[in-house]
Amino acid sequence: MLDFFGAIGGAIMMPLYYVISVILVGFHKLFGSFLDPSGGAAWALSIVGLTMVIRAALIPLFVKQIKSSRNMQLIQPKVKELQKKYGHDRERLAQETMALYKESGTNPFASCLPILLQMPIFLALFRLLDQAADGKPHGVLTEELANQFGNAELFGSVPLASTFMRADGSVGVMVVAAFLVLAMTATTFLTQRQLMSKNMPADALTGPYAQQQKMLLYILPLVFAVGGIAFPIGVLLYWTTSNLWTMGQQFYVIRNNPAPGTPAFHAKEQRDKAKAAKKGHPAKAAAVETAAEVDEAAAEEPKPAQRQQPKRQTRSQRKKR
Repeated sequence: MLDFFGAIGGAIMMPLYYVISVILVGFHKLFGSFLDPSGGAAWALSIVGLTMVIRAALIPLFVKQIKSSRNMQLIQPKVKELQKKYGHDRERLAQETMALYKESGTNPFASCLPILLQMPIFLALFRLLDQAADGKPHGVLTEELANQFGNAELFGSVPLASTFMRADGSVGVMVVAAFLVLAMTATTFLTQRQLMSKNMPADALTGPYAQQQKMLLYILPLVFAVGGIAFPIGVLLYWTTSNLWTMGQQFYVIRNNPAPGTPAFHAKEQRDKAKAAKKGHPAKAAAVETAAEVDEAAAEEPKPAQRQQPKRQTRSQRKKR
């Protein structure tokens, strides 16, 4: 039975082995033209190149993730209203919430797509590197390249295939692995915090969605920190590079296209105002300032109190009146 499932898993992963190995070998030929082909630097840079190609291919999904996350933030006040209105009826609440998601074009699962799609690639690279350490080729990696990849060392004594738990007493391996685990954990935390502190309106910082985001803010880095000590250094390098790409990509999107009513949105308004004033367009600067004041006034304006419905009375009570 185990052999059967192993064969199915191998068949599923085989295309990924070919895709990853083709990109990896292509970058290795490029960097091996001016670096030692068997050295760790050429293979480490090849992993970085592989990461950048994969992340570039995932940009459309990242855009969908950002749009979905923004929509989730903006509809939180409406979600709270539905919870107050249908809190006693879970089935009706679920139906109305899904209808709201559909109406606003929001997919609550879209924010997980980039991570979910990277996991098979992550596992394939893990397996590729682990098998290469034993001289077993996969994809277009020849036996010679597999041996090079598996035995490649950074700084002359830190194999890319080694892990913190399999350091065999090597201080260099433990230091590099620990540094990359901390870097992977810190970049995961900072990426999520960047989104919550800069691109979430005040209304979205409370409620179930906000609590979920706050839990992920601490749980995901913890998961990566615990699991990271078992990851090969080459895989840690891939994931840390991927996180740095996410941070930069997210910073660009939040800075240039922030969600309305967020700190990033107000910061962009101030930058636009300063830029307009610097270019000698006082009318445009005044328009930006007026728009900002209107936005702030709308945010601070108290909502009208809802009219309370009269309590239902019995027939005898109505007769007494």
